[in-house]
Amino acid sequence: MAGVIGGLPDAVLQFAYLIAGILFIQGLRDMTHPRTATRGNGISSLGMFVAVAVTVLWFEILSPLVLAAALLVGGGIGAWLAVRVETTEMPQLVGLFNGFGGGASALVAGAELVDLTASGGGLPVGVTVTAAIAGLIGSVTFWGSLVAAGKLHGLVGDSPVSTNAGHGIKVVTLLLALAGGGTLVVQPGLVGGGLAEIVPSYWVLVVAASVLGVFLVVPIGGADMPVVIALLNSYSGLAAATTGFVLDNTVLIVAGTLVGASGLILTVIMCESMNRSLVNVLFGGLGSDEESEDMADIYEGNISETSAEEVEMLLDVADRVVIVPGYGMAVAQAQHAVAELVELLEEDGVDVEFGIHPVAGRMPGHMNALLAEADVPYDKMRELEEVNPTFSQTDVVIVTGANDVVNPMANTDDSSPIAGMPVLNVGEARSVIVNKRSLSPGFSGIPNPLFAQDNTSMFFGDAKASMQELVNVYKESR
Repeated sequence: MAGVIGGLPDAVLQFAYLIAGILFIQGLRDMTHPRTATRGNGISSLGMFVAVAVTVLWFEILSPLVLAAALLVGGGIGAWLAVRVETTEMPQLVGLFNGFGGGASALVAGAELVDLTASGGGLPVGVTVTAAIAGLIGSVTFWGSLVAAGKLHGLVGDSPVSTNAGHGIKVVTLLLALAGGGTLVVQPGLVGGGLAEIVPSYWVLVVAASVLGVFLVVPIGGADMPVVIALLNSYSGLAAATTGFVLDNTVLIVAGTLVGASGLILTVIMCESMNRSLVNVLFGGLGSDEESEDMADIYEGNISETSAEEVEMLLDVADRVVIVPGYGMAVAQAQHAVAELVELLEEDGVDVEFGIHPVAGRMPGHMNALLAEADVPYDKMRELEEVNPTFSQTDVVIVTGANDVVNPMANTDDSSPIAGMPVLNVGEARSVIVNKRSLSPGFSGIPNPLFAQDNTSMFFGDAKASMQELVNVYKESR
């Protein structure tokens, strides 16, 4: 029912949508900074609650009791996930959420087609066009996000794979999806009037787009997952916006457009942070299963190992220390030990900051979230542009679990896969301590000359165990 409920005019619905839209915009604005991100999430959630509750009750889709029950169940599942899922697994969860948004858009668009054909009202061109777009983008997003989450969780191989057969499958499935969408738009009269006969061309589109989504993401290596996650986030927003046109729902159009635009902007930023084009990310691939042949030549006889006791002695005379975290810190859950070390150093008057690379970890802001979980103040987290000019005045840099983002080959070797990628120039510091399990390469599959520099010492071991050992030694020396 789109008219009046309880004597209230249609303007009330539009006003509620306006409020929800304002909350979305303010929430998105707050999420641009780690300090206000939590508040932004809460404001955005409130906007979504308003939009869902008003829509469901206004159009009498569910009774208030059923709506409350649905919100309780859904909220309970969300709360359980928030508590149950480790911070290191947040990228996988974000990928799944992207997929759920895309899948829901495809299903809702299909359901609207079912409803229109069952009522015998025909299929307006505007509805069929937007439904086809929603089905295409939504299906690609759903299955692509499942593959991305699987890669991040180690269930799907994260090495890049690019074959002519894979490209051929993508072309064929894209053509099938476009053919299904074209049939839906041009010849809606081929559709029957009931559920069993509903828009066969739409379901052809959905199936073809699903296969396309899988083969779009499978070839992409794990190093490029931050960009892929951002892009799929944009896709989920675009799918939601086009579904809003199918349903003629203003708030869905606004929310979807905001998500789509912000996701696309983030994708561009991530590509710039890696000095790569989006086309290269999607079709070029970064990484290798084989270590570089030059690795032995670079490392042999040039690696200096150190211990917690030796690192403590360096820290004991340091005035400024910068810590560079990476995915290894996340996997080992070492952020609390690192935060304790920072607290001890500051008590002794040492100036300590964190150098955060935009693509460190498996998703944008991954390191910021981990450090915030360990109560590290936001004003100690410095972005690449801020911290790079300060390394030459830094006494000790501790690199824990990072590799490619501190690899100087990005600046010195034009033939390197990461050539031109902005990196943290930690080698300019007086002393560099690299905490890694081994000399194995990062996602790029290339050696890191930083490890062999005269001012670099390798502190081998698990990040959590190593940092905790360093904390204990530091405490004993005080």
